[in-house]
Amino acid sequence: EHPCIERPVGTPRPIATYVVIALSGFCALGAEVVWTHVLSLLLGGTAYTFSIILAVFLVGLGLGSGIGSVIAREGKRLDRALGVCQLLLVGAIAWASYGLAESLPYWPVDPSLSKDPWLTFQIDLARCAWVVLPGAILWGASFPLALAAATSPGQDPGRLAGSVYAANTLGAIAGSLAFSMILIPCLGTQGSERVMIVVAAIASVLAMTAGRARHELAVAGFLRLSSFLRSCILITGLVVMAAIPAIWTAKPIPPGLVAYGRYLPTRTSLADVLYVGEGMNATIAVTQLDNDITSFHVCGKVEASTEPADMRLQRMLGHLSALVHPRPRSVLVVGCGAGVTAGSFLVHPEVERVVLCEIEPLIPKVVSRYFARENYDLIKDPRVQIVCDDARHYILTTREKFDVITSDPIHPWVKGSAALYTEEYFDLCKQRLNPGGVVTQWVPLYESRLDVVKSEIATFFTAFPEGTIWSNDIDGEGYDVVLLGRTEPLKIDIDGLQQRLDREDHRRVVESLAEVKFRQATDLLATYAGRGPDLADWLGDAQLNTDL
Repeated sequence: EHPCIERPVGTPRPIATYVVIALSGFCALGAEVVWTHVLSLLLGGTAYTFSIILAVFLVGLGLGSGIGSVIAREGKRLDRALGVCQLLLVGAIAWASYGLAESLPYWPVDPSLSKDPWLTFQIDLARCAWVVLPGAILWGASFPLALAAATSPGQDPGRLAGSVYAANTLGAIAGSLAFSMILIPCLGTQGSERVMIVVAAIASVLAMTAGRARHELAVAGFLRLSSFLRSCILITGLVVMAAIPAIWTAKPIPPGLVAYGRYLPTRTSLADVLYVGEGMNATIAVTQLDNDITSFHVCGKVEASTEPADMRLQRMLGHLSALVHPRPRSVLVVGCGAGVTAGSFLVHPEVERVVLCEIEPLIPKVVSRYFARENYDLIKDPRVQIVCDDARHYILTTREKFDVITSDPIHPWVKGSAALYTEEYFDLCKQRLNPGGVVTQWVPLYESRLDVVKSEIATFFTAFPEGTIWSNDIDGEGYDVVLLGRTEPLKIDIDGLQQRLDREDHRRVVESLAEVKFRQATDLLATYAGRGPDLADWLGDAQLNTDL
């Protein structure tokens, strides 16, 4: 710092301002991660949810920047203004936590009543603004206040703006990584919100005390120093008094919200919640109804259950894939779910290796506790290897080839799942098949539209022109289907398949099929619903789903 340049009294040293704005960025991106984590339960885990949250957050930042710029023009006690802004963030974070846990989940909104996406969009915007906007405005105001507080006579404005922006950006990067990869998995969203409150309080104290530090300590004398220390103690005490109630206000996610998501307000009865856990990529729950039906929920949506229809589907994905292959030795299963699909392969004596690719590490640990009977305790089976990775990345990078590739039921409605229904994905699967290999894919008929279903089927048949469709019907009504493709045309010897099931080493396969009402080979084969060439005319106007 040039000796001829005198920094105005009450302006904090740049280093302190840089630390404050870095902590502000840390909390801002951390809050966006945490709030997206919770709001995705409420609004649904779709790609649109993140877009809505981001839009509201950016609007708040813009409004806050404008307000902060007006205050900064006054040029009076900017250190205190920045500190007060951080102190208000303590309350804003507490407000968001309370709203997410105690208010928004119980708004009497039934999203299934309206088929108008614009109405639903407006409601979702209002709900996001209710919790996101106050904090976003304050974080937006922090930047111009920090920029003005760090300004000194003779300083290069471009260098100053770049330095403050760099500090804010580095803090934001650290916040996004810390909250998504460490704090949420270790402390949960409630603990993460408390960390944000503490960090905002520290930033507030630092901003309000650092401004006086240089001036007071530059003036010799014990009285000046003692006055400064008393001011610091007073400010710290006031901030702590504000932070303690805010920390207490931070609430955990309601278990019902994890289980039922956006439909929680309209539920007339709730199942017993056996488990709730927050992982790196998903929030999961396990519930049980009075009729002993156990359900596995991911981000507010049922992904698997012991309902007869769901068990039948999951067993179909496993057994159908294994039985149409003459000797399935290696299997790749995308997604764990309740583990029933992957576990179905373990009763087949030919299977030597099952690779289970799951993006959320917490899920296999949970299913091993609550669905061990249904999935044949697959976690403890030495033939099973669990790979914690994105399925697209794993299939793209592995050199291993498989006899069977299938996936647990993953609804394309969920954010990111559509990448498992694209033409490029099916081509990748084809490249990872051994000669005579089999690929199966679930396609839901519920919570979907006809054009979406046609797109999914047509895309699959583009990669596997001789593919077939197998139906999982409930009381004669289509519920969902299984698509099956091979590198060669499918030929099934019904008598040979029945003889295979009659062998003693296939006794566990027969028992597993019988549990879902498939008592002989013809029962399973009776689910056949058609093949690709027969549906060419019906699929003629279908839009292919690609990565582009």
